[in-house]
Amino acid sequence: MKVSLNWLKEWVSIDQSPEEIAHTLTMGGLEVDEFGSLGEGLEGIVVAKIESAEPHPDADRLRLCQVSGDSEIRQIVCGAPNARAGLIAPLATIGTVMPNGMKIKPAKLRGVASEGMLCSASELGLGEGAEASAGLMELPSDATIGQPLIEMLGLDDVVFDIDLTPNRADCLSIRGIARDLAALADVPFHPPSFSVTEPNIDRQVSAHVEEIEDCPVYMTRVIEGIDVGAQTPLWMSERLRRCGVRPIAPVVDVTNYVLLELGQPMHAFDAERLSGDINVRKARSGEKLRLLDGQVIDLESDCLVIADQKEPLALAGVMGGEDSSVTETTKTIVLESAWFNPACIAGKARRFGLATESAHRFERGVDPSLQLQAIERATELICQITGGDVGPVWTFSHEKVPLNQPIHLTVAEVNALLGTALSESEITEKLLALGMEVDTVQSDVLSVVAPNARRDMTQSVDLIEEVARLVGYDHLPSHPPSGELTLTAPSETEVPEAVFRADLIARGFQEVLGWSFIPRETNNPDGSVIGGVELANPLSQDQALMRPTLLPGLVSILTRNLRFGAGNQRLFEIGHCFGINSEHPHLGLAMMGGRYDSHFDQTNALVDFYDLKGEIEALFAAKQMKELRFVTGADHAWLHPAQSATIELNGHVVGYLGQLHPSLARQHDLKKGVMLAELTLDRCQIRALPKYQALSKYPASRRDLALLLPDEIEAGQVMEVIYSSGGHLLEESIIFDLYRGDGVEKGFKSLGIGLIIRDNSRTLTDQDVDAVADAVMASLAQTFGAKLRG
Repeated sequence: MKVSLNWLKEWVSIDQSPEEIAHTLTMGGLEVDEFGSLGEGLEGIVVAKIESAEPHPDADRLRLCQVSGDSEIRQIVCGAPNARAGLIAPLATIGTVMPNGMKIKPAKLRGVASEGMLCSASELGLGEGAEASAGLMELPSDATIGQPLIEMLGLDDVVFDIDLTPNRADCLSIRGIARDLAALADVPFHPPSFSVTEPNIDRQVSAHVEEIEDCPVYMTRVIEGIDVGAQTPLWMSERLRRCGVRPIAPVVDVTNYVLLELGQPMHAFDAERLSGDINVRKARSGEKLRLLDGQVIDLESDCLVIADQKEPLALAGVMGGEDSSVTETTKTIVLESAWFNPACIAGKARRFGLATESAHRFERGVDPSLQLQAIERATELICQITGGDVGPVWTFSHEKVPLNQPIHLTVAEVNALLGTALSESEITEKLLALGMEVDTVQSDVLSVVAPNARRDMTQSVDLIEEVARLVGYDHLPSHPPSGELTLTAPSETEVPEAVFRADLIARGFQEVLGWSFIPRETNNPDGSVIGGVELANPLSQDQALMRPTLLPGLVSILTRNLRFGAGNQRLFEIGHCFGINSEHPHLGLAMMGGRYDSHFDQTNALVDFYDLKGEIEALFAAKQMKELRFVTGADHAWLHPAQSATIELNGHVVGYLGQLHPSLARQHDLKKGVMLAELTLDRCQIRALPKYQALSKYPASRRDLALLLPDEIEAGQVMEVIYSSGGHLLEESIIFDLYRGDGVEKGFKSLGIGLIIRDNSRTLTDQDVDAVADAVMASLAQTFGAKLRG
């Protein structure tokens, strides 16, 4: 944001030097990148008049100009295409040193003497681009001949280039920066008074607002009979130029001037080129719009447009359309002043390759109470420059206008956060300086309402930051750290994440890190949406969703590694996954390829379900988490429905494991079996408090049972029954054999169970061991119809 110091001084009384002002603004959070004096190097430039202009005798493109600029007529050889008799232009006299370092000396051009140089705007450093260098800088016809150009143009000015953070949309205007400067420098803030123009005609253009959420405020005003030959006054053109805006024509210049002065973007339509009233709506399928820059865009359904009864007129908040624009023949205009929801405008300019001052402000948040003042200010300026008859302001204003609400702030909260000892009156004084309304609701508790221009004031810490800015960051008290450390012993009932990571690395797994985002097109194998949380403003379409699971990332990494020749892979990832209102750390595991590395003395089988199941069991066994259970038929879209299981810990579901779904395996060209598992990590970190137990001095006894069971009975179910019926003497139960075939009826299986039986106080007798085995067998027979295999 470029700001003229002279313009600022109309709003704030300050006598600091430019260097001091730059320091004050920067220390207050409005960083001044650079500043410079406009008149520097132009001391020898005067206002001159070309009395006559004749062709050069030896050059077609040069003219001999007789120029009056001081006490005598001087002959100047000039090649500017607009050099003509009667033109008022800047003259660099003999001895003048130009801004680029060139010193003006008497010279001969094609044999003809030249005593000075008539200047273009670019040569004086007062303009950029082709237009500024295409010809002589044309000055107003009523300019005083011989007057120093610095005095005539008011170039005794300083321009600050301020780098604003996105939250300070209020400072995208002279008004906003002046208010902040007044508060930071502790000087009076006195905004100029603007007049209200009384209507003298009845003509109005009304609007139908369909999208109230996106446009809760919309105003129009008709101005008839404007002077098409009027010129933008020099003072306004200069202020626009110093703020980086090129003057164009009076009506457009006024809307740009109000944008810079108050921060309210505006637009003007040619009233005679409208068909009926205005409609604020979303674009319809197939609609196109030719913008002011000549570009034709295909509008999309999420684009808010300003339309008449026939077609779109403007892309709301971004740029107007060429077909309804104000031209040099326009005599009647319709002024528009509106408030657009930043969420509706954000990203639209970038989508169509545009960068406009209006979009820059609207997408950051414009003051929603400014629209009437802006349209009155624009009316005042237009009538001063072009004349015209003014109609009444037509207004649509809905209760959905987002005005700032009271925020409660305590004195103790301010001092605790800043380390200060400010009183209630001191805090109130600083907030009032920023235009806030402050009331005391009880002792040391303030109710603060920020100006509606401050869209970044939403909670008490925002107000505290404002107090810190005005106190001065360099004036906040500093205290050396006390050095006091609080040591917290880690809980023995919680397994740290680092332990899982170290154990997996020790077992041969390699850690990977995937993106927390996934493409919007990521679907489950059945075509259903994967259900990630959609980002409002994604960096790219490949990163449009927050991931709900680690598996898509792990599969893509497996696929990429396989392309580089990595056939055997054991990977794990620890990362956060997201739901609509939740966020949890997950642990993902992936295995593919051979069970072992290649070896001449081993037949290398592919990893299967039981390999991954064993890894998970080992991971939990090392942490004394014994209540682990696997239930077949996991309801996880990315896993094979017939080769998957739900993982339960202490009766709660903590994850899933199984083989990658066949359709996904084909899609990613993963021909070797891929085993995947995913666990909600924070549910797996809680364990029972470890307890000391002495080793028994007495030997254990073992009884093996060969059970005949129906195929559908899971081994996990059998183990549950064994532990519940074995009593305190049953130390452990293991499965050592599974057999189907000759001697076993079809539909049944033979399961070999080993019972480890021990007493810590004595040596067991055969009768003791038989009693445990009989109790287990009886319970299995009753529950599953199990029989001993003969």
